[in-house]
Amino acid sequence: MTLPSEFPPPTAPNTGAAIDEAAPSGDWTPPQREARSFIPTLALANFGVYVAVLTPVMVSMAFKLQHITADATEATNSLGLVLGVGALFALIANPLAGRLSDRTTSRLGMRKPWVLGGATIGFLALALIGVANSVAIVLVGWCLAQAAFNAVLAAANATLPDQVPAERRGKASGIVGITTPLAILGGSFLVNSFSGDVGRFAVPAALGLLLAALFALFLKDRRLEKKPAAKFGVKEFLGSFVFNPRKHPDFGWTWLTKFLVMFGYVGIATFLPFYLGEKFHLGEAEAITTILIANVVSTLFMAVSSPIGGILSDRFGKRRPFVAAAGLIMVVGLVVLAFAPSVAIVILAQGIVGLGAGAFFSVDLALATEVLPNRADTAKDLGVLNIANALPQSIAPAIAPAIIAVGMATPLGGYAVWYLFGALASLAGAVLVYRIKGVK
Repeated sequence: MTLPSEFPPPTAPNTGAAIDEAAPSGDWTPPQREARSFIPTLALANFGVYVAVLTPVMVSMAFKLQHITADATEATNSLGLVLGVGALFALIANPLAGRLSDRTTSRLGMRKPWVLGGATIGFLALALIGVANSVAIVLVGWCLAQAAFNAVLAAANATLPDQVPAERRGKASGIVGITTPLAILGGSFLVNSFSGDVGRFAVPAALGLLLAALFALFLKDRRLEKKPAAKFGVKEFLGSFVFNPRKHPDFGWTWLTKFLVMFGYVGIATFLPFYLGEKFHLGEAEAITTILIANVVSTLFMAVSSPIGGILSDRFGKRRPFVAAAGLIMVVGLVVLAFAPSVAIVILAQGIVGLGAGAFFSVDLALATEVLPNRADTAKDLGVLNIANALPQSIAPAIAPAIIAVGMATPLGGYAVWYLFGALASLAGAVLVYRIKGVK
């Protein structure tokens, strides 16, 4: 394989651009154009990580817990516990790893150690889940996996403002954004290809490790020559997870918009295997096949809306209308899902949700990079925003049993009420994006 001209041959390790303490990271200026390999390898790294962490969330974790618990009720409660607690670890790890990567003085660079180390630990943690025979071991493994792979995401996505000028980030965000649905689709194929739990967890994890390592190999990483003078104590640790919404209102509204839209997308999808079993009486094999078909349709819709959304967003210089439209399209899909009379309509609904999610992912990261409070803490601030990705995965499983139980007492049914709840969250995100004033 011939390496692109922007990178030295393997015999001359690429440590990136050195940054002296006299020129703090906040003064870093991205190159006029990113390296040709940067966006493709960043997209592949995101794809690999999302295959590793979203495959359990969407499909395999529910069936894993069914295999090691006594009945459906225990499996449902265990799923809520495992995914909820694991998402809390993701919530903590993402901004913390991001902030620490902003201070990393490794010879490899600021981001590479976190990418490589996180992917390795994540692989081992998911392999542990594959062989686990108790809910407790699954819980430990999932907490480690969430923390490790979110550290990878925090460091990898912080390279976008490091490497790409602002006027080109919409295109980059759109390409990276499409990796989420592709990862869900890829994970569905992998689950459908393996009948055992070990393969369903270890193979996606191995893919995440391989593609994260590929990204690190080609990354021309930033490098700090000296350790930052500012200390990193308890105050700084706690500051990794918070920001001042009064001082930075645009950042606050961006966070809330992201949280609400992601709740409608990721949080709601977690219980689809149980929904298919309860309403349509599908067995495990039938449910996996249905989810695979639904993800194929969803990905096709995303493949249309995500790149187009990013390109049009750059062309018109606007982000908010695309986020609003995305949220509204997702509302339609979730309402259709709530009242689906057949499996075919469930698949159609997933396609509609995918159309909206693709448009959202196409501009989400680009919008986020334009409202960051402090360029010296790029990875930390992006990590705080990524809490909005992780938190729905924690809150949704925690509150779902109660909402579904309430819904069971209504003519609509438990899961219909649950999906309508997700539709309301997405609708709120579509409306509140216009509270962001610093971005068109």
